[in-house]
Amino acid sequence: MTQLSFEPLHADFGARVTGVDLTSPLNDDTVEAIREAIDTYSLLCFPDQPMNDEAHLAFTRRLGEPEHEHVHFGKTGEIVYFGTVGNVVGARTKRDNDDLNTRYQKGNQMWHSDSSFRLVPSFISISHAYEVPGEGGATEFVSMRAAYARLPAELQATIDPLHVIHDYVFSRSQVAPVDPNHAASLPPIEQKLVRTNPGNGEKNYYVGSHARSIVGWSGIESRKLIDDLLERATRPHDIYAHYWKIGDTVIWDNRCLLHRGAGYNADRWRRLMRQTRVVGVGPTLEE
Repeated sequence: MTQLSFEPLHADFGARVTGVDLTSPLNDDTVEAIREAIDTYSLLCFPDQPMNDEAHLAFTRRLGEPEHEHVHFGKTGEIVYFGTVGNVVGARTKRDNDDLNTRYQKGNQMWHSDSSFRLVPSFISISHAYEVPGEGGATEFVSMRAAYARLPAELQATIDPLHVIHDYVFSRSQVAPVDPNHAASLPPIEQKLVRTNPGNGEKNYYVGSHARSIVGWSGIESRKLIDDLLERATRPHDIYAHYWKIGDTVIWDNRCLLHRGAGYNADRWRRLMRQTRVVGVGPTLEE
């Protein structure tokens, strides 16, 4: 088996992983080691990967079923498995700060878990960096598993049985209009507020910008709890900021991490990342 080496990135989560080329054929033992490392570290950074779309999708399939990209599907009904993150259109063209797509992507600057607004939310996201800005453009992460462990026992007991409505239109319409067809394809979804990792039994709470309200609670009380939980998870010293380098392939566990983009000057810099996701095993209410 390939000998993987893990270097911790933050006290709560994350590891830099060396000793493997993700674009080469991977044996079952190596894939299983990566899956176990996802359960352990929640975020894995593989530097200097000679990635392309074909290898990226092949690696994604080794970790599970690819999730179709929701924006393209919502607008056109066509299934594609890649999302492009950044402002690059072609070899010489980029979108500036005033471009509608750039403004829309600013929704990624709110703390969120990818696809928490889908009936079966994402297991993991896999992003690869092709072009990075000279300033800014970091992605920040926090662990909702570590945040849950820090909660008082009484608050843990309060939130353990609760369900939350996640609503894409609620979150993204705060930064830019959502295409009507896209909005119609993503009705609000009920999710568990507290999830348990099936591999190690670790609990985490499941909130973020898409979390709209608590089932059975008033709007005001819902927002008080959700906002409080989000604030507890995103204290400055609990954040790991990943400053991308060309060739980085990063996997993160959407079941238990929140992330957000730190922003960059799209008038000045180019940023190009390609992302796939692996769909989860089922609805959270069946976990």
